[in-house]
Amino acid sequence: MTFIVENWYLILLAVVSGGLLLVPGLKGMGGGSLQPNDAVAKINREKAVVVDVRESEEYVKGHITNAKNIPLSQLDERLPQVAKNKAVPVILVCDKGARAVRAEAQAKKLGFEKAQALAGGMKAWRDAGLPVDKA
Repeated sequence: MTFIVENWYLILLAVVSGGLLLVPGLKGMGGGSLQPNDAVAKINREKAVVVDVRESEEYVKGHITNAKNIPLSQLDERLPQVAKNKAVPVILVCDKGARAVRAEAQAKKLGFEKAQALAGGMKAWRDAGLPVDKA
């Protein structure tokens, strides 16, 4: 007990530095690194393939124009069929970004090195005033 009392500042320093190590991971939980306007640029300039990883019920309520719907659970099987050229950027989208981040990791394991999750998902896309199609 005397160790804790005499070295309280070292313990406080360890707790604070441990907390700071968690901050980047928590920021990434919102999902994705690609901002909506950057995604539009990739779609227009680099012919990026947009893959919506939400379930089909969510997809039909509103999606990015020309987005392909591949639910996250089917991504490993269907992504190579939809995006045949692994050199082309793949933009992964979900509601808020968390599923898209998981999909990004899966896509990169499949060899799609230019795969990126849309930060904030469809919510950020709508908030940016970008067009949404309904099926």
